[in-house]
Amino acid sequence: MPMKMKMIAVMAAVLALFVYSGTAYAAGDQARVVIKVASLAPRGSNIANLFEEISKQIRAKTDNEVMFKTYWGGVQGDENDVLRKVRLGQLHGGSFMGPSLGMIVPEVRVTDLPYVFRNYDEVNYVRARLQPDMERIIEDKGFKVLGWLNLGFLYTFSKEPLLSMDTARKQKWWALEGDPMGQAMYKALDITPVSLSISDVATSLSTNMIDCAPSTPFGAVAMQWYTRFKYMSSYPSSSINGAMLVRMDVWNTVSPASRKIILDVAREQHEKIELVTRREDARSLELLKKSGIVVVPYDPRNKETRYVFEAAKKARESLVGRLYSRELLDRTLSLVEEYRRLHPGDQTIIHVE
Repeated sequence: MPMKMKMIAVMAAVLALFVYSGTAYAAGDQARVVIKVASLAPRGSNIANLFEEISKQIRAKTDNEVMFKTYWGGVQGDENDVLRKVRLGQLHGGSFMGPSLGMIVPEVRVTDLPYVFRNYDEVNYVRARLQPDMERIIEDKGFKVLGWLNLGFLYTFSKEPLLSMDTARKQKWWALEGDPMGQAMYKALDITPVSLSISDVATSLSTNMIDCAPSTPFGAVAMQWYTRFKYMSSYPSSSINGAMLVRMDVWNTVSPASRKIILDVAREQHEKIELVTRREDARSLELLKKSGIVVVPYDPRNKETRYVFEAAKKARESLVGRLYSRELLDRTLSLVEEYRRLHPGDQTIIHVE
């Protein structure tokens, strides 16, 4: 039975966490900006290679006005560490997912709503229509959006098959520390989770401190969590969304011509990153199946499934006024329904078989 909530965590393996520690200095009549980039991704990974391509293109197309220096392997810490450093002015930006991005702009969490989005097209349709307003809000907070990211869908991984709520409530569930959306979903399900940072999940699985965790297929493989699980849900609970941000004070040190180049290159590469992530998810899913992970089928007629969907609605409602307004929630749900009306033949659900 699919049970899940927002966790973004998974990103540690998937996503490159950009960290900008830019220093502008004079070089003749033109400022030269060195943007130091830190990533959780390992050097040589597909994600890392794409970001290296971003760096090369920007340096060449800006005639060496802007260049990137990359530090791989999470040496700058996790997303919360990076956000803290950004706020202190020690770093100048980053790629932030879910809860971390929500600490800057809570409203963006509407694209992470539990049990709302069925597939990538629905997410992209809603995101494209909310994007102008979201970017204005983010700029008011002092950041420039260089690109948006969708990094897949979350599924529940467990040590036992979750066929009933009674069974589910007996498990020890992981919740990402500091994630209000995840906490709201667990509360609606009458589950008390174990709140941990992503770095503590692997150890907690091995010591049986937790039994269940949400993840993308790629995340479960990349972080080796799957070796501790036997089952995964077939129905996605939510999508993972984020944005690459840079502080406006750093952005303003870049010439207007180079800003356009950076935006064009970054956004083009972000589209490639999303495609790469989807391919990695598909490959990881095959590996999971070959390793013996059993997929628990989804039955929309099952009363337990209906209960989870009702709990998700309750969780979404409980966050009105905390993360987003009533108007924004209603608009998001209306856009999802609008997409389904306009594309009646596309009722695809990103579920696992």
